[in-house]
Amino acid sequence: MAQRVGRLEFGVAWVIRNLDGVIAVGLGLTIGLMDVFGELISDKVSSGATLLVLGTLAVGSLTERMRRKSDIQEAVADTRRALEDLAMVRSLTGDQVGDALERARAQTNLWYFKGGTGTYLRAVTLPRCVEAATRQRTQLSVKIDIINPADEQTCAAYARFRQTFARRRNDDAADAWTADRTRKEAYATVLAACWFRQRLDTLEISVHLSSGVPTLRFDLSESCLVITQDDPNRVNLLVARDQPLYDYYVTELHQSREQATALDLRGAGPLGDAPTVDEVRAAFDGVGLPLPSVFSDADVAEIVEKALHAEDPYRR
Repeated sequence: MAQRVGRLEFGVAWVIRNLDGVIAVGLGLTIGLMDVFGELISDKVSSGATLLVLGTLAVGSLTERMRRKSDIQEAVADTRRALEDLAMVRSLTGDQVGDALERARAQTNLWYFKGGTGTYLRAVTLPRCVEAATRQRTQLSVKIDIINPADEQTCAAYARFRQTFARRRNDDAADAWTADRTRKEAYATVLAACWFRQRLDTLEISVHLSSGVPTLRFDLSESCLVITQDDPNRVNLLVARDQPLYDYYVTELHQSREQATALDLRGAGPLGDAPTVDEVRAAFDGVGLPLPSVFSDADVAEIVEKALHAEDPYRR
């Protein structure tokens, strides 16, 4: 019984969808049979019926065209949406990277960074975000994930990675990336985080140290994600917040921090506007990341310089 009802419903639905054709065929058959079996209808009626059939077919044709037009419009709309989505993930080259990062800083109360040593973070991102939060009296959340400067093997591997791409582009500074420099750059980022934390009460900042060698840098704000790298032959990317990839990387960066070693920056002792060597050594001891005993006072002073006066690597 249920099967018969189902067939009946299917038949009725088909007739409704093709009503114009059904009417045309029915009229055509009726007129044709009458014409065959007798002189039962006049020529006027026959001509009128013929026009009715043709009109019905015309209506059916128009209906089909409208359906096709609707399908085409829907396909065009889908294509337009796809292109708009694609436009939200675009490549960046040259000065576009710095411009994109500047726009990302314009209106944001958070910044997540994952990369090697965080040179640009120290030089530009952190001081300007802190400056904006101070001026606007707003909360600022910064999460930093860099390589562990206490892991000599990781620092040496990262230095080799930087040298490789620097030599590919015939950069005279290729040999400048050594394990020693890498360690000092990473220590400088930790010191900068401690220093800025003591100067802005509304700054919530954390530092996580990883033992892996990153090949990409991630800068994530409330509006977008900027992915950069050292190989000039590959593109950098900008991902808008409303894209799924943005949400994927929010989760990815969180998981990366969860697997890294978190520093307790609250343990850092007071740091002056121009931190002394003793203040810096005490600060690193306080956060559980003591400086190597082989580091001289000159080495510590170099770390301070890198922490508070780093050069913008994107400046031309």
